Order: sequence, then structure tokens, then C-alpha cells
Amino acid sequence: MDLRTHYLGLELKNPLVPSSSPLSRNLDMAKRLEDAGAGALVMYSLFEEEVSAEGRTLDQLQNYQDLGHGEASSFLPVVDDYHTCLDDYLEQLTALKAALDIPVIASLNGISPSGWLENAQELAAAGADALELNVYYVAAHIEESAEDVEARYLQLLSLLQEQVILPITLKLSPQFSSVANMVRTLETNGADGVVLFNRFYQPNIDLDTLEVTRDLHLSSPAESLLAMRWIAILHGRVKLSLAATGGVHSGTDALRMLLAGADVTYLCSTLLKNGPEHLKGMLTEMEEWLEANEYDSVEQMKGSVSQQNAPDPASFERANYVEILNSYPVPGA
Repeated sequence: MDLRTHYLGLELKNPLVPSSSPLSRNLDMAKRLEDAGAGALVMYSLFEEEVSAEGRTLDQLQNYQDLGHGEASSFLPVVDDYHTCLDDYLEQLTALKAALDIPVIASLNGISPSGWLENAQELAAAGADALELNVYYVAAHIEESAEDVEARYLQLLSLLQEQVILPITLKLSPQFSSVANMVRTLETNGADGVVLFNRFYQPNIDLDTLEVTRDLHLSSPAESLLAMRWIAILHGRVKLSLAATGGVHSGTDALRMLLAGADVTYLCSTLLKNGPEHLKGMLTEMEEWLEANEYDSVEQMKGSVSQQNAPDPASFERANYVEILNSYPVPGA
């Protein structure tokens, strides 16, 4: 069975791509992912906050180390020996590229158009096959308009394009007023792909302490339906690469995304829960379904049930909502 697919101009042996997670911090774990059949690997994120904070620290060491008490200053690290998170990231990227045969996609995570994007040049020099820009931005300022939020994404894309000649994909929030229009605008401005959708972690409130808490919950398969709908709507209407993320836990989950029109499906929670070898079972499940349904390849079935190709295109829009509500059984009725 031919499982090959194309993503960001890269040919992958299959559409299953472990996404940004702690798994890529460990070289042995990354090798296990490749051995289990991963088509590519997205590295853990390099965060703007970490890069900016260390930049300020280095600036202080460089320019103010000789100020103050001489004996106290002698305990400060020498600037040339200071190891940063960027150094760690570049070392891991270099190690992954040397150890793996599959493409490695670097991940930048930030929200502001500042100097941290210049690090993309070093990621490209270290061998990254593509860059993923994860704009994890909560539009919480009441004065900020929808146009302002969209402009932020476009500005970050433009600044990143000035730094590197690499395929660039953006990981998007589902909270745009018009997701489809935003994707088309990004394509017009040179984006090579989009990842749908960024999964925002929500704060909670502790009723005993009245403190805001941070809880990490892994995704569930039900969450994949949001991305599946929008990928189905976008397939055939845009030419950039479409990646599905969030809630893909099984081979059948991945197949639904591909039928909707995804080029690849990202995997995170299911690998954290079940381990890298879970990939093998997903690939077997996909191959068996493709054979049973007389498909020769992933490319042949990709987008078969997108909105443009579905027998009932309206099912991806309002009509489906009405039918679901009308069909729900009412207890005691």
C-alpha cells in the first residue's frame, strides 16, 4: 500500500507526524518514533519568552558585569561560556538530523514581532527541513480588533520569511471570525501550510484556595472533528499544505482527516499516552482500511469526502447542525 504524501514540499513515507512534544527532546525516543513508522517529526517548541529572557541576561552580563561589587561580580558566568536554550535547541536539532532519515521540522512559539525570529536563520543552518510558527495568542485585549489579530499573524509570517528560505507553516487558532478567509490570506502572503488547530490549554479555579490553576488534559478523539470540518471546507479551495492536529488517536481518526483533505495528521496525546510504538498499530489499521475499500494509495483517497466531493456538501455547514438537534432523543419523551 502506497502511504506516501506531500507536506510543505517534502515527500513523506506516510501522513503520521509526531507533533511538538517532550518526546523530541530525547534522541532515543525520536529514534523509536522513526522506527515505529513516523513520516516526519516536529520538534518541541523554542519559546519566545525563553529566548528573550536569556537575551536580556546576556546583555546584562556583557555590558554591566564590571559594575557593582568586584568580588560579587566574579561569581557571574563568563559570557562566552553561557549556554542558552537556543544552544540546546540547535544541538538537539543537529543530533536529530544526524540520527534520523525522516524530515525534521523546527517549531517556533511566540506572539510578538521582535528579534527572537532572527533565530530562524540558525535553525535553517542547523538543517531544519521546514519551520512551524506556533502563534499561541489569546486575544484578551478588548481594544484589539479582529483585523489587528490577523495582522499580527501576517506580520510574523513576513518577518520570518525575511530570515529564511524554508517552507513555513503556521499553527492557527480556531477562533478567527473567518477561518477560511484567514487561511487564504496566509497563502496569498506566502505561507506554505497551516496546521489546524492550536489547542489552547484552559485555566481552572481551585474552589478551596480560589487560585487559578493550570491543568494539563490530553486531547480526546471528539476534538478532531473541528479540524476535520475546516479541512474539508478548505480542501480544493487552497493549494497550501493542510495539517490536522488535536484528537487524532487512532488509524481511523487519521483516515477521516485524510478523507476530508488533510495532507498529514499530527500526533501528540496518543503517543504520550500509548508510547511511540502506537504508530505501528495506526499504520496497520490504515493499510487494512485502504485495502478493504480498494484504495491503492493515500493520494487517491485524500479529499474524497471534502466539501467539494461529498455527496451532501451542506453537511459541513448549518444543515448538519439542524439535523443533529432534531434527531437527539429526549429522555422520557
